[in-house]
Formats: sequence, structure tokens, C-alpha cells
Amino acid sequence: MNSLIPPLGMATLAFVLTVVLIVGTKETKQGKAKPLGWWAVLILSLLAGASFVAAGWPFDLVPKLVMGDLLGLVGAIKPGLQVPGLALALIAVLAWVGLTRRQVAVIGIVLFYLLAGSGGSLGELAEKLRGIAENFAS
Repeated sequence: MNSLIPPLGMATLAFVLTVVLIVGTKETKQGKAKPLGWWAVLILSLLAGASFVAAGWPFDLVPKLVMGDLLGLVGAIKPGLQVPGLALALIAVLAWVGLTRRQVAVIGIVLFYLLAGSGGSLGELAEKLRGIAENFAS
């Protein structure tokens, strides 16, 4: 099949999405393109999270930090707090707290890992996002 964009590979996709999120969320307009909108940042950050998992080093530092250190810290502070609850709490923060687009990008990446570890419907959403990222990468 002929494609407009040749296969990128997960590491390249992770790199490109990281660059897009960094330069596309700059608060002041300097280039020709407009800054990314809120929904675009959220969707791209979720896809970035999916690509980080598969891309390997150095991108896998983010999931290791979130799933290992952050969840360990939360478990130490409040034993019994489950991953789906953390994911739903982040969704509430995204919905009701006035965040900058860069904050949305960071929370979106963390949210992907929490969704992936949640199981159920939230886990299915993460699987769909991972499939979309793999489709772009290959």
C-alpha cells in the first residue's frame, strides 16, 4: 500500500510527537502554525504515551517513572488506592481544572499509563490508542 507518510517506527513516532507537543503548546505564537488546541494536545499526548511504551530507551523512562515510582509513592501514602481511581481522578482534573496546554500534555501522557494499567473499559481505551500509535508507526 502506498502511503503519504512512510513507516516511522515507534522511536521516531515518539520523538516526533514529543517535538510536536513541546513546540505546539508554546503559549505565544511565533511560527506560521497556530498553537495546538486543548483536544489536539490531549489526543497527541495519549498517543505519545502509547508510543513511549514501545519505543524503548530513553522514552521508556517515562512509563517506568509513572508506573514504578509514582504508583509506589501513592501506594505508600494511601494503601488500597487503585490505578483506575487515579485515572478517573486525572480525567476529573482535565475536565474541571483550568490547565495550560503543556500541563494537559503531561497529564495526558501520565493518563495513558494509568489507563493501560486499569483494565476494564479504561484499559480497552488504552489498547485502542496503542493500536492507533502502532498504525502510524508501521
